[in-house]
Amino acid sequence: MSPAAEAITWPDGKTSAAAFTFDVDAESAILWGAPENADRMSVISHQAYGPLVGVPRLLDLLERHRIRSTFFVPGYTAHRYPGVVRDIVAAGHEIGHHGYLHEQPTGVTAEEEAANLDRGLDALAEVAGVRPVGYRAPMWDLSWRSPALLAERGFLYDSSLMDADVPYELSVNDSTSLVEIPIQWALDDWEQYCFLPDISGSGLIETPAKARELWQAEFEGLREIGGCWVLTNHPFLTGRPSRARELGQLMEYVTSCSDVWVASLEEIATHVRSLGLPPRSVAYPDL
Repeated sequence: MSPAAEAITWPDGKTSAAAFTFDVDAESAILWGAPENADRMSVISHQAYGPLVGVPRLLDLLERHRIRSTFFVPGYTAHRYPGVVRDIVAAGHEIGHHGYLHEQPTGVTAEEEAANLDRGLDALAEVAGVRPVGYRAPMWDLSWRSPALLAERGFLYDSSLMDADVPYELSVNDSTSLVEIPIQWALDDWEQYCFLPDISGSGLIETPAKARELWQAEFEGLREIGGCWVLTNHPFLTGRPSRARELGQLMEYVTSCSDVWVASLEEIATHVRSLGLPPRSVAYPDL
C-alpha cells in the first residue's frame, strides 16, 4: 500500500480548504439502468426540480456569499436544460464532468466507459462551450481503469475517492498522475434528504438543521487538521427552500473563518499540482 497522503500547504497563509460542490443529476440519476422510470411522471418532476428551481436558488446563495463553486453536470442534463447550464457558466462557476446519463463506471465495459466520457465532453462543449478539467464519477464509483481514461483526455483532477483528508497526486502510470480531491459519504445530501419510492432512500428524511450539524462538525474536524472539506449537494434536494436556507447559513459560517480557503475544485487542484507532490496510488486488494 502507498503511504498516507502528505499534508498540504494552503495559499495565502490559510490552514485548510473548503469547497461547496453540486451534482446536477436531474433525471439522469434515475434513468440510467432503469429507463422505465421515464414513465413515472411524479418521479421525473421530483428530479426536474433541481435545474428548474434548485439551481437558480443556489446560484443566488453563492453570489450572496461570494463563493465560486463547482457544478458536476451529466451530458444528458446539459442537453435537456441547456439554458440552466449556461447560467451556471455565466455566473462564473466551474463545470465538471459527471458522465453522460450518470452511468456508473463499474457497471459498464471499458469501451462503454470511454464512450460515456467522450459523449459527456461533447455535450458540455456543445451546450456551454467548456472543456472540463475535473471529473466526479456517478455514484462516486470510480473503476480501476477510470484514472487512465481521464488522463488520456487531459483531465487535471478527479473527486471520487475517499482514502485521505487532503488532496494528493494519484498515480496513473510512471509518468502521469491526476490530482485527487477526496470526498466522503457524510458530506453528501443524498443520505440526508433523498427518498424516492422503490428507487432510493429509507423514507427517513432528516431536518436541514441535523444535516447542517453533521456537515459543520466535519468541517470543524478537517479545519483543525489542515484538511480539505468538500460538500456535495444536489439541487433537486438541497435546492428546496428550508434546506437552501440552512445551507446559506452554513456558507455564511464557513466564509467567516479567515483561516479557511474557500475555492472551487479547479482552483484547489491547480494549487495542489503546483506543489509537485510525489504521486501515490490506491492498491488493488490481494485476493
